[in-house]
Amino acid sequence: MTDQNIILITFAAYLLLLFTIAWFSLRRTHNQSDYILGGRKLGSWTTAISAGASDMSGWLLLGLPGYAFFAGFEAIWIAVGLYIGTCVNWYFVAPRLRVQTQSLNNALTIPEYFEYRFNDSSHLLRLISAAFILIFYLFYTSSGLVAGGKLFESVFGLSYQWAVIIGALTILSYTCLGGFLAVSWTDLMQGLLMALALSYVAIVSVYSIHGFEAMYNWMNIINPELLNPYTSAANGPLGFIGIVSLLAWGLGYFGQPHILVRFMAIKSEKMIPKARTIAIYWTAIGLFSALLIGFSGIALLGNELQASDSEKVFIELLRLLLHPIPAGICLAAILAAIMSTADSQLLVASSAITEDIYKIINIKATDKQLMLLGRVAVILLTLLATVLALQADNNVLDMVAYAWAGFGATFGPVILLSLYWKEMTRHSALVGMLTGGITVIVWKNIESSYRIFELYELVPGFILALVCIVLNQTLQQAKLQRQ
Repeated sequence: MTDQNIILITFAAYLLLLFTIAWFSLRRTHNQSDYILGGRKLGSWTTAISAGASDMSGWLLLGLPGYAFFAGFEAIWIAVGLYIGTCVNWYFVAPRLRVQTQSLNNALTIPEYFEYRFNDSSHLLRLISAAFILIFYLFYTSSGLVAGGKLFESVFGLSYQWAVIIGALTILSYTCLGGFLAVSWTDLMQGLLMALALSYVAIVSVYSIHGFEAMYNWMNIINPELLNPYTSAANGPLGFIGIVSLLAWGLGYFGQPHILVRFMAIKSEKMIPKARTIAIYWTAIGLFSALLIGFSGIALLGNELQASDSEKVFIELLRLLLHPIPAGICLAAILAAIMSTADSQLLVASSAITEDIYKIINIKATDKQLMLLGRVAVILLTLLATVLALQADNNVLDMVAYAWAGFGATFGPVILLSLYWKEMTRHSALVGMLTGGITVIVWKNIESSYRIFELYELVPGFILALVCIVLNQTLQQAKLQRQ
């Protein structure tokens, strides 16, 4: 039996397990609350690992190792920012969001939470936030399909376009079938597989080059600038703007709907401390291992990978170091990482259509109608994301960065202040949301020679949204006092 056939059998077994989980999930999905939020019945392990898996996606196995391979120690800044953001999100957002979303008419989505939190009878907050969710999730889901395309293209020799289509059909099928429970339970399995694969390949890679000292020496021989965290990938000084841009990835956590819904779905607020501990350890293992894989790849692969192919470093190390059976399992982990995020994003985006748009138009809609529409929405969104992903020159990290910034700036400041500032009003939330989202879109598309515009668009979007909320609220309170 050839190595490729062994890998194919491993993939097939893995997919069969996923569809089995989805089938059992279907039997436990009885209403719209079950389909969107699993009836708020998730345990600590499922919540923690599914939140991490849906967060990191194929970016953790392709994007971050590729960036570490290409840029060296500069990549450490992103990992530090993400780790801090994860910890802060679990400590300061998770408990309050779980309590408030249930107490506010059992809000099932982030837009619905905004409407109830700010008593918005006009539905404007809900509609605008749903629109932003659909815009940015198209890019985010497309990044997952791009990662899947690169995986199937590299492993099975398929054309990139067919590889993307096969990945899209796989994700589409079990997301439609089982809803939130299928997504969460498969994410638990996929998250554990991701951590196992990353740590195993990292250990094997470092061992193959005879330890950390040898890895360091090899990087020094190939390019000593890779060992300097203050040097950019272009061998120039990274500078303050570069460091802030990389660390600022951590700000994005507060506004990611596919992560926030996991906090909303846990069975009880009392289970959050345990889930938080699990999530923090899982994140540390994943980030550290991904960096080691990228750094080891510099020593083991040298100039075999060009900058445009750097995101395949994990795949190439599997081919070089592992027997086909463990290699197949680790390749399945990449597929797991991709699907664990894409399925969550599709579900949140479809819930925006059903709960936050259609339900407002047709208030008499039944659960059966909403679940059917939700599945149709998943199909349509997958088609649109697939069209965006079919361009072969797409970069996973770039697409994730844009969508991450969009959600972080649009929803992050509003979420944080809505949980901790009782006096915050609907108008302030609306101003902050529009400011953050529009700033990201405009900043990303500005072409200028001024260095300030090299700053990651999440930073100006988040800061301006925060300032506008506080300023608007202060002016409103001053006006009331004068009256």
